[in-house]
Amino acid sequence: MPDPQEAATPQDRLERARKINSLIDDHQMTIAELSRERREIFEGLLHEGMTQLQIAEALGMSRSRVSQLLSAGVRPERALLGSGKLTVAIGGKHETGRADGKPLAVLSAEALAAYDRIAELARSVGLSADHEIVPPPGMVKLNRPNLIVLTSPRLLPFVGQVLEADEHLGFAVDERGWYLIDKNAGKEYRSPSDNGEPTDFAYIGRLPRPDGKGTFLYLAGIHGPGTAGAAHYLEGHLAKIYREVRGRRWSALIACRFDPASRQIIASELLTPIYRHEGA
Repeated sequence: MPDPQEAATPQDRLERARKINSLIDDHQMTIAELSRERREIFEGLLHEGMTQLQIAEALGMSRSRVSQLLSAGVRPERALLGSGKLTVAIGGKHETGRADGKPLAVLSAEALAAYDRIAELARSVGLSADHEIVPPPGMVKLNRPNLIVLTSPRLLPFVGQVLEADEHLGFAVDERGWYLIDKNAGKEYRSPSDNGEPTDFAYIGRLPRPDGKGTFLYLAGIHGPGTAGAAHYLEGHLAKIYREVRGRRWSALIACRFDPASRQIIASELLTPIYRHEGA
């Protein structure tokens, strides 16, 4: 009997190799997520008062193995970003003054800086990220896993509708322009940058997908620096936020300061508490 592999054409073998690669990638991602969850459980048990030795004895492991698993592997807080390759959808603007007269969607420097921070943060927790530009009128596809969305409802009006599900915080607009609101405190936050100050405000949180089958992470400033500032805050506080919200939906407002010449973010901090959403 001839060997089926020898009888297969080169194209057949290449196709089989592609399928094997895909299966291996899927299994590696599953193993990584299970390892992350195991480490999170271990950390929770330690926080509740168990010792590494007690955990080891309960699971039939050595104490050194438990210690190794706690210090290595996937960090639990990566779940705040996603569980697989991330897609970062960014609202774009039409470029003006093109010689050919054809509109082209482009990103602001601040939106691109926000993406770069998120991509680097993803790499630090074992994830990869790619971005896509959402051209005007901003019809972003929200019903997909491992999605992060950047820029305000001014560029992504469909996201503005989803924001209505947040009972605590949100965007609003009037004749003076866009601003943020804390519905709990009854406060409005208008960007100081409108008056020439190098400060902006931003929304950050996890919102429900329209199909009800998951959530997406959303970061948006009133202006461009705010979006970059939200990414700056997430970068510096990923573990802290995750310890507070775990897998729940949540939202907060961020204040950031930036260099007026370079537009680079200097500092970011919470403007409101981190609100956990009920029933999420």
